[in-house]
Amino acid sequence: MQTAIAYVRVSTGKQAKSGLGLEAQQAALARFAETEGYNLIQTFEEVETGKGSDALDRRPQLTAALKMARQHKAPIIVAKLDRLSRDVHFISGLMSHRTPFIVAELGADADPFMLHLYAALAEKERRMISQRTKDALSAAKDRGVKLGGLNAGGIKKRDEAKERAEALRPILAELAGKSARAIAAELNERNVATPNGGPWYAATVIRVQRRLEDR
Repeated sequence: MQTAIAYVRVSTGKQAKSGLGLEAQQAALARFAETEGYNLIQTFEEVETGKGSDALDRRPQLTAALKMARQHKAPIIVAKLDRLSRDVHFISGLMSHRTPFIVAELGADADPFMLHLYAALAEKERRMISQRTKDALSAAKDRGVKLGGLNAGGIKKRDEAKERAEALRPILAELAGKSARAIAAELNERNVATPNGGPWYAATVIRVQRRLEDR
């Protein structure tokens, strides 16, 4: 069984307090390690944004994971590529450390070139979405439409809501096929908090599912 290091990250203290984002990533990594034959000797947890050119300086746990990976000549495994970063230049910088990174959702065979490619495509998609949003807002303004809550703050809140919903994806996938009411009951029984920290209702389940479908 090959030795590996696990790294999990959430962007906000609220996500860390709920435990949902970290727990979902840890569960995904445990399943991946068991399937692919990896022994996760240590898990490094980080609560920090992945944005900014100095992101690595602000992420001591990732730095520690890199150090341990070099000592053990082991790869670092993350659940999703965006748990490392959403920035292609940051991903390129990590590759220069010559420590192998494995992204569970992409599979064990995804090489550094593929990681660069996925990061570049994700970054381009974000720019395109941002530009389409700006164009739509501009067109609406030209038509005399009051923009209301769909401003920069509203867009930020919407994106944060989608990220919180993403943390619930593994659990909802496990319960797929059940009615929204049944899923809500199961989540409440497991003491899984909603993205807002409250109890689950059928409407809450449907709202989160729709957010995931939009990603």
